[in-house]
Amino acid sequence: MSALLTGGFADPAVQSAHAFRALLEAMARPGRIFPVSGATPPAPLSVAAGVALLVLTDSTTPVHLAGAADCAAVRGWIAFHTGAPLVAAEAAHFALGTWAALAPAARFRRGEPAYPDRSATLIVEVGHLANAGARLTGPGIATDIRLSLPETAAFQANRGLYPLGFDTILTCGDRLAALPRSTRVEDI
Repeated sequence: MSALLTGGFADPAVQSAHAFRALLEAMARPGRIFPVSGATPPAPLSVAAGVALLVLTDSTTPVHLAGAADCAAVRGWIAFHTGAPLVAAEAAHFALGTWAALAPAARFRRGEPAYPDRSATLIVEVGHLANAGARLTGPGIATDIRLSLPETAAFQANRGLYPLGFDTILTCGDRLAALPRSTRVEDI
């Protein structure tokens, strides 16, 4: 069977519900790391990035692929499993790639004063995801939590735009964590 036709949820109703719940929990509890499963996307995507795409995108949600993620295998997999249109960075609702490939983050939609929800969510593939590094505070965090981030300055600048700005899902292997725009990020 073609690799494009495989790698989606085997039991879509149950697995997508579990995955969606994990993504909701991650956004509600910034910095906490959640395991996810069910997707087997083509390289170079991680399981977590594949799960995020399967749950969050469809034929009405434009996706931008950056760097190594913008390859024929990934484009075909997304076309078959979600039907999401692939677009330039400025038009994307979701963008996927490494932090270096997605930079500068300022090029993505940040919403409008009347419609702050019209912003992009960045799905950032990272090589390491741990509760160490930058200090996070804000809504959904009881006191503070640490999270390994690819950098802090862009996330601090993003927080300064609140309620505008982008939201971020960090993915590594079969784990993910979220960093909503409302989260305060401090260097340690």
